[in-house]
Formats: sequence, C-alpha cells, structure tokens
Amino acid sequence: MKILRTKQALREALEPIRNIGLVPTMGALHAGHEALFGTARAECDAVVASIFVNPAQFGVGEDFKRYPRREDADVRLVEEAGVDFLFVPTVDEVYPAGFGTWVDIEGLSDRLEGAVRPGHFRGVATVCLKLFNLVQPQRAYFGQKDAQQAAVLEQLVRDLDLEVEIRVLPTVREGDGLAASSRNAYLTPDERVAATALPRALLAGENAYRAGRDPVGAAQTVLAEETGLEPEYLELARFNGRLHLLAAVRAGGTRLIDNVLLEGALE
Repeated sequence: MKILRTKQALREALEPIRNIGLVPTMGALHAGHEALFGTARAECDAVVASIFVNPAQFGVGEDFKRYPRREDADVRLVEEAGVDFLFVPTVDEVYPAGFGTWVDIEGLSDRLEGAVRPGHFRGVATVCLKLFNLVQPQRAYFGQKDAQQAAVLEQLVRDLDLEVEIRVLPTVREGDGLAASSRNAYLTPDERVAATALPRALLAGENAYRAGRDPVGAAQTVLAEETGLEPEYLELARFNGRLHLLAAVRAGGTRLIDNVLLEGALE
C-alpha cells in the first residue's frame, strides 16, 4: 500500500488506473469502514481510501480539535483491508491559501443535520467534490448511518453530471446495537448503556411501520424511557426515493445519529 500526502502524488499514482473505488473517511477507522473497504475491494481494480479530518464540516463549538486522530492504527487497518492507496493530506493541501469555492446543495442540506449543523453539508460536498476530481473513481462508498450525507452526495453527482456511482452500504452495528461510529469512543460506560436506546427506538419505529402503526410515536416512546439521552430530532424523511426514520441524540457531551430504512433499496 502506498501512502500519499499531496494532490500531485495522488494524481501521478492513479493516472494509469481506470476502475477505482474511493472510500473517503476522517480516520478513527472502525468496522463500518472495514465493510466499505471490503466491498470496494471486491468491485474495483484499485481501492483508494482518504483520511482527512475536514475542518469545513465542523461548526463553532463542535469537536474538530478533539476528533480522534490515530494514523498509525488506521494505517494498519487499511493495509489489512487490502487498500491500495491511502491519501492523507494536510488542511493546507486541501484548502490552500486563498481557497474560496464552496458547494451548496440547496433544500436537502437545510433540514435535519443541516438545520442543527449549519454549513456542515457545504463542507462535506466541497471536500468530496475535490476528492472525486482528484481520484476520478468509478464508485465512491458511504454508509447508511449517514443517510442524509449520502443523499446530498447523490444529488451532487446528479446535478453536476459527475461520472461516479455513489454506493451506500448498510449500517454496521456493534454487539449492543449501536451503529459503528468514530464518536462512540467518547462515551463513558454509563453513556454507552444509555445510547443503546437509540437503535432500540429506531427498531421499535421500524416494527411499528411494518405493522401499519406510527413509527415516530413508537420510537419516541422508547427514547422517553431513557433519561440519559437528550433527543435533538426524530423524523421521517424521504431521500432520493428512500424513506428513512432518522434520529439524533446527545449522550452526555457526545452527539450520535442513526436511522433505519423503511422504504426503498440502497444503491
């Protein structure tokens, strides 16, 4: 595996390769990332992963400075997963002096995560567009846990006529049901126990929906029983033909998001 830290080195390494899979990450890799790497490895001739904690998608007061950074462990995981190229740029490499071009996805970026985290999806869309341009992948891989993010990127690709397929893979869950996430490391043992109410609530909502009952009400009942969680939103939303029940909660100082797919299929 080659580790590349500049855009020029990345372009030169990938120039002769055509069937490329891209897995953009912010590092602190976990089982969810491993699933993305594995699928990309099976579908593509070469796999490129990126590790970049993108300051543009963090708002004021968010956890940019304390976001987990563990490059040595991440490199070992990426190598074991069979990734061919790992792109690890600096902030100045991605956003050089004078950078002033941003991508806004109107409408879809304004609700749910976009309402709670203004500017978040602008940062996501901009950095992903830069990566798509640099890597020129045939496919880019993302997890269903970030369903709204995936929908934003699908619209980006559609609106700008980009020649890349957005592959959205099912959420990987840990043994207690919690969606695999780099931010799970923030949780204390008690907060971890409380956080498991989030996937339980979403499962209750999914079961209610399948039975013809109100999924939001069923999920709210479960969340209301857990005093260690502070819900931010719990809503139904349809993204690109797929209906999701989505939620965001806080367990102590840690913010967690999750969702279940009620209608439609992942790409």
